[in-house]
Amino acid sequence: MDPTDRAILNALQDGFPITPRPYDDAGAALGITGAELIDRIARLREIGAITRFGPFFDAAAMGGAFCLCAMAVPADRWDEVLTKVNAHPQVAHNYERTHALNMWFVLATDTPEGITRTAQAIEAETGLDVMLFPKLEEYFIGFRVQA
Repeated sequence: MDPTDRAILNALQDGFPITPRPYDDAGAALGITGAELIDRIARLREIGAITRFGPFFDAAAMGGAFCLCAMAVPADRWDEVLTKVNAHPQVAHNYERTHALNMWFVLATDTPEGITRTAQAIEAETGLDVMLFPKLEEYFIGFRVQA
């Protein structure tokens, strides 16, 4: 990554313009064109410097909810359970971990009750318990790189 890539990572965490030409406007603030910004974001994804580029919605502020969840999935059922869990549009991310609770995912729903409903549906479909770890307190940890 070069200094411009680092500046992009830092700048885009603070917001993205809601304008008719947002990439041009965000790029101009970084001294590059909108097309170059798009190309650089794509390359940052390709090299694994970022995993996604998009908005982060605060589900709770909009009346919804989100919850960290975990399951103990037998190795021989991993692909089957993964497919069933990920089929739910409420599943935001899903990660495998080396732990007794080896499947971790986030549920994001339009109502707080949606968390329970979705977890119960996953349990019914898989026959496995879904452990819920609701947020007790919110922390924002900013990530900055030296540009």
